[in-house]
Amino acid sequence: MFDLGRSFIASVARDPDAIAIVDGDLRLSYRQWYGKISSLVEAFDRIGLKPGDHLVTALQNRWEAATIHWACQFAGIVITPVNWRVKADELDFCIENSESCAVAYQDVSAEAVAQSKLAQSLRRISLDGDADASVANKTFSFSSMIAAEAADALPRVSAEAWSIMLYTSGTTSKPKGVPRRHRTERAAAVAHLAQNLYGRGERTLGVMPLYHTMGVRSLLAMSLIGGTFVCLPRYDPRQALQLIAAEKISNLYLVPTLYHDLVYHADFAGSDVSSVRKLGFAGASMTDGLLKKLDQAFRPELFVNHYGSSEVYTFAIDQNAVAKPGSAGRAGINQHIRVVELNAGSVSDVAATDEEGEIIAHLSSDEAFEGYWRRPEADAKALREGWYFTGDTGFMDRDGDLFVTGRVDDMIITGGENVSPVEVESCLSLHDAVGEVAVVGLPDERWGKIVVAFVKRSAQVTERELEQFCQASGLANFKRPRRFVFVDALPKSPVGKLLRRLLVTGDYEPESAPPGAA
Repeated sequence: MFDLGRSFIASVARDPDAIAIVDGDLRLSYRQWYGKISSLVEAFDRIGLKPGDHLVTALQNRWEAATIHWACQFAGIVITPVNWRVKADELDFCIENSESCAVAYQDVSAEAVAQSKLAQSLRRISLDGDADASVANKTFSFSSMIAAEAADALPRVSAEAWSIMLYTSGTTSKPKGVPRRHRTERAAAVAHLAQNLYGRGERTLGVMPLYHTMGVRSLLAMSLIGGTFVCLPRYDPRQALQLIAAEKISNLYLVPTLYHDLVYHADFAGSDVSSVRKLGFAGASMTDGLLKKLDQAFRPELFVNHYGSSEVYTFAIDQNAVAKPGSAGRAGINQHIRVVELNAGSVSDVAATDEEGEIIAHLSSDEAFEGYWRRPEADAKALREGWYFTGDTGFMDRDGDLFVTGRVDDMIITGGENVSPVEVESCLSLHDAVGEVAVVGLPDERWGKIVVAFVKRSAQVTERELEQFCQASGLANFKRPRRFVFVDALPKSPVGKLLRRLLVTGDYEPESAPPGAA
């Protein structure tokens, strides 16, 4: 199988003049970009980086970040991207854990690098502030590194080499490193093309971060079909709408939160989004209300619900998400999945049809990782009998379609009954006055936990009206919220994932004034 460097060379040969990347006024063809990448590979040699080294990056989705990603693939360096909002202590953890030899940063992450104890001993690559960059203090400017022309770079490693190490979000413990090989990365990109029906010359909005599996997949997938990766360094719905129109974006692959902010933005009605023919979402469940809104707004040819993870890129795919709201469809082309009983002792303890259990995936998948980086206790919990225990809950319906209902840790047990937050959220999302909603279980002396709905209102509505709406919808009595809390915003991660744990601990923004209040 091709390593990723060889894969890129093949793309250059196939489509040398196609526009590969756009970032503001900068536009590079595949041939031009290959030249920049080759210069950077040679610069890596000059500063002493070698195959197998880890390079931590704390960068937004700029063309320089994408160039570093590709240069690492050629040089055999394991790119180790982290959130550009990283704090100094978090950066120190990742540097120490990965044994990184260098760090790349920009203006928004410069302070964290400066305050990081371990970064000071590393080679540092600065995308901004070239005047401060010097070899003497181990700081190198990106612009200087790519200034000199170089011979075309050739791959230094095989498809078996490590390509990237992503860090999972740490909720109750330190983030876990997920190392992935060139072959698994390319297999995931090929599957992404097939499952989203991408054709030659697609143009995608490169806004999902390159420290996130969705962002990396968009970058790699476009390279395989002579496609264009249009950089949006930091998500802004107005700017996203402008880029969609100006660059004739043909597909969007976003988390539900970004779709929500896009389609409900004041500029959406007056924006030209007619070039977008394919929608894909992942990272979280999408409510029924948002599904319908997007379908009406875009009228896409294809609307894909992609269910996956950093560890195993694809679990399941539904290529007609609107037809069966909530369904994640069937296993992807590289996957074998099943639902086992909660707290199953063996992978053979398969849950019955419509019975909620834990979703597991086979580790022989071409897209699967092989274990966490230096976390044997995490491996022992998640990797069993050749299967990956996802920690996600769900069930298979009578048609054989998978429904993802949440996380094992998010399940609400109230009065001995299991309640899935996602089911309650989907119900409430259909109310016209509900802009966003999140459901959690809060402690209760009698019930153990009670179902509580946190609602961001888009129009006036009372708790009583929402209670009546849930009752009229047919939601079982024990699943209906016993409390409603109105909020100005729901706590989310930088990539738009809902952070339920912050609602449980009270770390949220209560509603300052009802909608329409003077």
